[in-house]
Amino acid sequence: MRAALLQLTASDDPGANLVVTERLLREAAAGGAEMVLTPEVTNMVSASRAHQKAVLRSEADDATLARLRDVAAECGIWLVIGSLALKGEQDERFVNRCFVVRPDGSIAARYDKIHMFDVEIGEGESYRESAGYRPGDAAVTVDTPWGRLGLSICYDMRFPALYRALAQAGAVILTAPSAFTVPTGRAHWEVLLRARAIETGAFMLAPAQWGRHAASEGRTRETWGHSLAVDPWGRVLADAGDGMGVTFVTLDLDEVAKTRSRIPSLANARSFTGP
Repeated sequence: MRAALLQLTASDDPGANLVVTERLLREAAAGGAEMVLTPEVTNMVSASRAHQKAVLRSEADDATLARLRDVAAECGIWLVIGSLALKGEQDERFVNRCFVVRPDGSIAARYDKIHMFDVEIGEGESYRESAGYRPGDAAVTVDTPWGRLGLSICYDMRFPALYRALAQAGAVILTAPSAFTVPTGRAHWEVLLRARAIETGAFMLAPAQWGRHAASEGRTRETWGHSLAVDPWGRVLADAGDGMGVTFVTLDLDEVAKTRSRIPSLANARSFTGP
């Protein structure tokens, strides 16, 4: 399977971000990608809850989702929209939602980010994702012509039980679209993704936001980038480095079965009584 990872530097203007995303998506399709993946919060990166409340829309009314579904259909590709920030259905909080779109533009799966990034980074930098976003409560897989995908978003990757559950449910490709901070990205991004691939014997595809994100109000954010594709043995197949753009990678799905037969950790897992 030929896949493409889009690396974006989204601002807090969904309309402007959509123009860039569509251009890169068409570039990926023209380059032969059969599946294209975008980063977390493809539609908008903002630290201002007030701005988010004014600009974000519900799933039914979101222009980014509607347009990207149309482009996927025009190009005849599978599209993993890493996530969109959307107004939620259950309370005043937003949702951080991934969509898998079929080549006919229909939605094959939705996944709401389970683990919320509530943390003090240091030097005055802190995040309280749960204050603005309602967490999901269900792991999600979806079948494609190349095998089953297991979906996750960013901070989820620090919780290996989720990935083991996805792999045990048959996932051979795990997606981790992200907007990683620079300090944590520099220290942990690659090692976490390689570890999740090794533990599950699955491919990891992790498109990412990169750079300093323009903001009309509130503080700006900076993200690590380095969109990665990792094979089931833990080898990095592609690293987008810095900058916006498209990174192509070819996956040999036979490697999943070969790797899992060499290191059968999924099959060897045993239940146990906790300490």
